[in-house]
Amino acid sequence: MAAPEKDQRDQAETADAEEPKPLLRLADGLPPVIETEGALAEYCAAVAAGTGPIAIDAERASGYRYSNRAYLIQVKRTGAGIGLIDPIAFDSLDRLQEAFGDAEWILHAATQDLPCLAEVGLRPAALFDTELAGRLLNYPRVGLATLVETLLDRQMLKEHSAVDWSTRPLPEPWLEYAALDVEVLVELRDLIADQLVEAGKDDWARQEFENLRGFEPTPRVDAWRRTSGMHKVRGRRSLAAVKTLWEARDELAAKRDVTPGRLIPDSAIVAAASAMPTSRGALMGTQGFHGRGASRFATTWLDAIEAAAEMDEADLPSRNARSDGPPVPRAWAEKDPVAARRLELARAAIAAIAEEQDLPPENLLTPDHLRRAMWTPPKPRDPVALLEGLIDQLTALGSRSWQVGLTAPALAQAVLDADAAQA
Repeated sequence: MAAPEKDQRDQAETADAEEPKPLLRLADGLPPVIETEGALAEYCAAVAAGTGPIAIDAERASGYRYSNRAYLIQVKRTGAGIGLIDPIAFDSLDRLQEAFGDAEWILHAATQDLPCLAEVGLRPAALFDTELAGRLLNYPRVGLATLVETLLDRQMLKEHSAVDWSTRPLPEPWLEYAALDVEVLVELRDLIADQLVEAGKDDWARQEFENLRGFEPTPRVDAWRRTSGMHKVRGRRSLAAVKTLWEARDELAAKRDVTPGRLIPDSAIVAAASAMPTSRGALMGTQGFHGRGASRFATTWLDAIEAAAEMDEADLPSRNARSDGPPVPRAWAEKDPVAARRLELARAAIAAIAEEQDLPPENLLTPDHLRRAMWTPPKPRDPVALLEGLIDQLTALGSRSWQVGLTAPALAQAVLDADAAQA
């Protein structure tokens, strides 16, 4: 082939490779929002008469509202089509839960939506999480849009991902965006399910999905300690001011159902805790204290600062939070060198097994479970008794049987090897 012809072919192939995938569209058009009892009853009857699994998604107003409630629920089932349900319009969605029966739910990133769906009485009898399945298959990126583009050769636009879903009425472009999130979930699920079988990971996935059904968010202990920039605060008295300001803001945000950062940002809390202003003028002159929330609730912020200023020394918070778990790994070498060696060996073993099984290490074994097992492993050093103890320990922590089976022998060996190196 002549060089110019080859260059033309290469350029054409490059152009084809860079050509965007076709946009995903709604096959049956955009349905109206279901916001009356009559419309809900009609759709529920269609869902109950439908066949196959149920694709489901929910939209929350993160970044705008304090609550995690669902402001729109999208459902799709063969025979019923897509339903866009406004949960705010109903006192109960029991009729919808009954229509779902024991059908499998398909969700993407189930832990994001299960809590707000449970809040309105919707709980799955069985589920399939396309994001988690993608992780088990070791896809480098497991966002819904990426998987749809990779596996279904369609492009999803995401320009409405951060809008305020508590808005009423919801604009049509937002509704179309939301409906597209369930448009091809059944098709995507079927393709991924076949890949799980082919990879020999379908039983792993079943265990993971069953574990997810009972998912509840972990309560945040000392949530105020996550205030951004808190490391700049010096002294326990100022640390107490971060705490009292954060708690005052959180209480006010919950009462008004707005995201806390819309009242005052974290940076304002840190600045005020460092300066400890005692008057409205000094407060409003503090960096970050501007805008309606800062001015309107100035008395609340000053009261919080005063509470910190008057707090007994014995009640001032410590710099480090108390925890029932092991210390941070960087402190292990100083606190317990043998445990540090156990963790080092165990992490290397987990990485090797994960590579062999072609999945991310954190999906092979939850990092917290690994740290806890290596910080306080079972006492016996007889290999069989140690292995049995680790199996019991990991199971009690919540590791699934497939994870325990793959990792417990390696963890037992890490314990024995670390002890031998110390002897």
